[in-house]
Amino acid sequence: MEKTIRINRYLAERGETTRRGADELIKAGRVTINGRVAKLGEQIKASDRVVIQNSSPSKTHNLIPKTYFYFAYHKPRGEPTRERYSINGQSRLAGGQALFPIGRLDRDSRGLLILTNDGRLTKKLLTPTSGREKEYEVRVDKPLKSPVLKALARGVWLEGKSGRGRTRPAAAEILDRYTFKIILTEGRRHQIRRMLAALGYQVRDLCRVRVGSIKLAGLAAGQSRPLRPEELI
Repeated sequence: MEKTIRINRYLAERGETTRRGADELIKAGRVTINGRVAKLGEQIKASDRVVIQNSSPSKTHNLIPKTYFYFAYHKPRGEPTRERYSINGQSRLAGGQALFPIGRLDRDSRGLLILTNDGRLTKKLLTPTSGREKEYEVRVDKPLKSPVLKALARGVWLEGKSGRGRTRPAAAEILDRYTFKIILTEGRRHQIRRMLAALGYQVRDLCRVRVGSIKLAGLAAGQSRPLRPEELI
């Protein structure tokens, strides 16, 4: 039997968009398979011809091997996480392709973003079942007390529109009176800010410094670097 793949995953792995973005294109009727309009959740085969309408001819593909690119990027505070990036404004560094971020950082946060055209990396780095660590350095509005770390270690109950429930236990260590580091193995929306708010603190600065074995160290705000193969293991 000929191997198949979901069309949104295919478009994400091709670097055309994210899976969610692919679903939006499909809903808008802008994706065709062999000349007919694609359906949400549809499976495609290697012999199928997939076209994104109102796109350049280079956006017409069959399921053929492609070259993947992986970069670490230091997102500055105040910059929103964008859907597409070109490295330092020079997409030629990624073979002329724009890249998308794995995960997000809110506008007021800064630090490490992984940029790639490989949609498979999302599952490897960010799904809770992967257990991949994400490390942050956080500065708060008033002196830290040891009960805060104990609460983070137990898990914090969160309420709100972004979801409710207890967070996973998180390792935390005080760095100075106002700053601590925390390691998460999950990624709820605005999780750290919500956890600290529940404990009576406000975040003044939040920086992601590590995802798995990939570290921010050495990258100034706005800079990027190619990832080494061993960082992706």
